[in-house]
Amino acid sequence: MSIVKDMALAESGRRKIEWVRDFMPVLSGIEARFEKEKPFEGLRVAVSVHLEAKTANLGYVLQKGGAEVRLTGSNPLSTQDDVAAGLASMGVETFGVHGVSAQEYEDLLKYTLEFHPHLVIDDGGDLIDLLGGKCSGYADNLIGGCEETTTGILRLKAREREGILPCAMMAVNDAKAKHYYDNKYGTGQSVWDGIMHTTNLIVAGKTVVVAGYGWCGKGVAMRAKGMGADVVVCEVDPFKALDATMQGFKVMPMDAAAAIGDIFVTVTGCKDVITGKHFQKMKNNAFLTNAGHFDCEVAVAELAKMAVKRAVRRDNIEGFTLPNGRTLNVIGEGRLVNLAAGNGHPAEIMDMSFAVQALALEWLVKQEALEKKLYAVPEEIDEEIGRVKLRAMGLAIDALTDEQREYLSGWKA
Repeated sequence: MSIVKDMALAESGRRKIEWVRDFMPVLSGIEARFEKEKPFEGLRVAVSVHLEAKTANLGYVLQKGGAEVRLTGSNPLSTQDDVAAGLASMGVETFGVHGVSAQEYEDLLKYTLEFHPHLVIDDGGDLIDLLGGKCSGYADNLIGGCEETTTGILRLKAREREGILPCAMMAVNDAKAKHYYDNKYGTGQSVWDGIMHTTNLIVAGKTVVVAGYGWCGKGVAMRAKGMGADVVVCEVDPFKALDATMQGFKVMPMDAAAAIGDIFVTVTGCKDVITGKHFQKMKNNAFLTNAGHFDCEVAVAELAKMAVKRAVRRDNIEGFTLPNGRTLNVIGEGRLVNLAAGNGHPAEIMDMSFAVQALALEWLVKQEALEKKLYAVPEEIDEEIGRVKLRAMGLAIDALTDEQREYLSGWKA
């Protein structure tokens, strides 16, 4: 039985799901094959990814492939209640309510796991965390799973080092079809979509501070520059900092950037990137946003303790007034701004990311035996998705001749 806010919202949710399905051709092709071959017949799949329309489509495709699917969100503020109801009305068990407390969020994750899944799709590692701890009793049928995001991969690698992974896991985030496309172009667009929609303010002419210059940070900085912002990058990696410099961005520590930024975007996967010492230096009406998975990059709790006043200024924007009279604006409680304050990545982007998820799960069930470790997505899956996406976009590329392959793979020439 699904747990959603209101099934009366289902029609609106189904419209959103049907809309994105029209713009996800790679996943549609996989769905057509899955419906014929039923690769997940008799298997139970638990999914914890941001519960919006593209994720709902993935759950529906897995169901068409024969799976019994339970789907929940991976962030309390990214769940869209109408989509949750719409997916539930389409026969996929759905456990998601927008804005729940931390305990209620964990309870929804537990409900999702109660049917003892064979496979999991995780975004940030919350399902694996439970299956390796509080809900280990639900892990008895586990074959393996997939991890969607950079932060989740870091957690899985730590578990692998300690020998406590509950099952084999696929590093979906590291696939070319995922991080080249999703992290850079998806995050680059969706972060600014969330910020601009929420603030109704211009980006051009402002100083944007991007903390973290990985694939996601590259996308955020690139789009900010394209809209006319003056972009500053903060990094801990010397080569990423040099890369940012070569792209024409200013590079400096956060201690220096804090005083000049108008909009701050953290994209690091780490904690305490922006803290009290930085808040004290910031301009009046600076905006604090986070595009990393967890809400610990901007120390909002510390800001709240420093503030003499806090008030909701617009939907999804809370102002914190400091003793010096300056007000700092936090968007989406410091949670993932592109989902807490927006609709997430465009459908065409998630088409490729979720195609990787679907095909990686299929690969898992075809293996004879797997160790409890982190596996790379096979190159042939990446290549297949890339070529299908090109065809869907009406594009074509060259192919190597036999002589060229021999030249590239040998040394005699």
